[in-house]
Amino acid sequence: MTATTTTSSSTNTTAADRTSVEVRLEDLRRTYGTVHALDGLSITLAPGELVALLGPSGCGKTTALRILAGLDEPTSGRVVVGGRDLTSVPANKRDMGMVFQAYSLFPHLTSRANVEFGLKLRGVSAAKRRTRALEMLELVGLAVHAERYASQLSGGQQQRVALARALAFQPSVLLLDEPLSALDAKVRAQLRDEIRRVQLEVGTTTLFVTHDQDEALAMADRVGVMNAGRLEQLDAPQVLYAAPRSAFVADFVGLMNRVPAEVADGQVTVLGARLPTLEGSVTSGRGLALIRPEQLVLTPGDGSARVVSVSFQGPISRATVRTADGTELVTQLSGSAGARLVEGTPVEVSVDAAGLLVAAS
Repeated sequence: MTATTTTSSSTNTTAADRTSVEVRLEDLRRTYGTVHALDGLSITLAPGELVALLGPSGCGKTTALRILAGLDEPTSGRVVVGGRDLTSVPANKRDMGMVFQAYSLFPHLTSRANVEFGLKLRGVSAAKRRTRALEMLELVGLAVHAERYASQLSGGQQQRVALARALAFQPSVLLLDEPLSALDAKVRAQLRDEIRRVQLEVGTTTLFVTHDQDEALAMADRVGVMNAGRLEQLDAPQVLYAAPRSAFVADFVGLMNRVPAEVADGQVTVLGARLPTLEGSVTSGRGLALIRPEQLVLTPGDGSARVVSVSFQGPISRATVRTADGTELVTQLSGSAGARLVEGTPVEVSVDAAGLLVAAS
């Protein structure tokens, strides 16, 4: 990060202004004594792509980001960016912008001066620094607050300044390490959309680390779910949600019901339905069908199941029902449909899905 970077004089920084790079993490392993923080992680980020690494604490996602940034060294494996092996290159020479959970702004500097800081280190002239900083603040919607100090900004505004600072020197790669977790829910939702808009506009290849499934699904081109140092699945958000390849992925991404079922000849029989099994399912015998709440259909009438409770959540409702054999299921329906259900309502429960993952029981 010590090399001088030529700044753009355009007021509209777009993906066409720079060439996005491919990023490859090749068979990364990182051990701390007997602990395997990373156990053979391999991921390729296409030029301009935003990939989110999702998983619980200790799964290895932050270790992967730190190795890509040059803040940690792999025990083995390679980091290749734009065709160049950066595995042994120091962090300050990797041309990467980072945004952390903590905003890390200088409180004694204005928003503009904070954004200019990295450019100043690179020897960019004062006039060009000022122009570039104002361009970036305009991009994140904070040009009107250019002369405000960090202490005068809200948390969401400070994180926008941090994003502008990370992008100011036009890094080859943008790294986002839980950047929204310190914000309240409403600001977090607004800022995730803002970050995605900015990333698409500038076209920078981006690795985003989070434990929040909503953030990952909403922002990323592809989401990688990690578990114990391994990548369980890497797919587009829609594929990851609809066709999880393991019980861990299915449970970690969204709510899931586990319902006793029978598997034979690539088909699962559950709740009176016979459906294809998804990749990763048990091949025969007894198992647990993993069913999303929205894949369950409730039909009020003379069914053998009974409504246990209904939770109204605005546009949707969640209803818990108990089947004749005592299995409790969480279902999802429209808010208006949920309003018509009360405790004890008899319902028929059916499954509406193209296929189901069946885990071992």
